[in-house]
Amino acid sequence: MNALGEREFVARFGGVFEHSPWVAERAWKSKPFRSIQSLHQAMMQVVAQANREEQLALVRAHPELAGAEAKQGTLTVDSSSEQGRLGFTRLDRNELEKMAELNRSYREKHGFPCIVALRLHATRETVIAEMERRAANDSDTELKNALEQIGHITRARLAKMIG
Repeated sequence: MNALGEREFVARFGGVFEHSPWVAERAWKSKPFRSIQSLHQAMMQVVAQANREEQLALVRAHPELAGAEAKQGTLTVDSSSEQGRLGFTRLDRNELEKMAELNRSYREKHGFPCIVALRLHATRETVIAEMERRAANDSDTELKNALEQIGHITRARLAKMIG
């Protein structure tokens, strides 16, 4: 990863943060990276130093769980795999309606989708319970939660990419 030029680096790692290659573009300037962990830390530092609008754009770039992107088949490969593992891409009608309501009420309150690192959950039920619990939080808390969850998601994506 340290031997890559900026363009190659962004081509390889630009998709780690959902539809947000700017994170990899800015992190590239921090090389050399000693490990996957140091690369991830540099990327998360970029996110932490981003302004609020950039952070909100990053969060909003993520799909809702069992949302429109899943129905339309337009999820990224990573998101499709992550949602598919817990069956969010195969819900029955009642489950879809419940998820649509959870997503709608959360987005109306906070202005962005509820981000949950699915790899930290063994079942769909615990994800849904977390979404319901977090919906009551204020939006500043939820932005912090979303960025933390994105950290878990992207750490796993990098580990999968690099091994």
